[in-house]
Amino acid sequence: QVQLVQSGGGWVQPGGSLRLSCAASGSISSFEVMEWWRQYPGKQRESVAFMASPTNIVYPDSVKGRFTVSKDAFKNTLYLQMNNLKTEDTAVYYCLGAGIKGSTWGQGTQVTVSS
Repeated sequence: QVQLVQSGGGWVQPGGSLRLSCAASGSISSFEVMEWWRQYPGKQRESVAFMASPTNIVYPDSVKGRFTVSKDAFKNTLYLQMNNLKTEDTAVYYCLGAGIKGSTWGQGTQVTVSS
């Protein structure tokens, strides 16, 4: 089974930018859908980016225009570029790959936005 390993994240001031990476141990193309989710303490995870193809991408209103998901098939890596970050973006972020063989989560990475 293809594993997903995340990197990036950390602390940034409001208005700043961060990029998260999610590297697959095998072919990232084995996943039909790739997503980024986030989770606040004590809350359920919520989707922040859904990608079924380069032309089929969905963002919730809360991040639309600020977050951009992309995939590099040669590097087998999914990215989440986060710009103009707000304090309410503080959460643990997870990548998810889903396909006919099931789904796989990354290990999660903390993003903290504060002054």
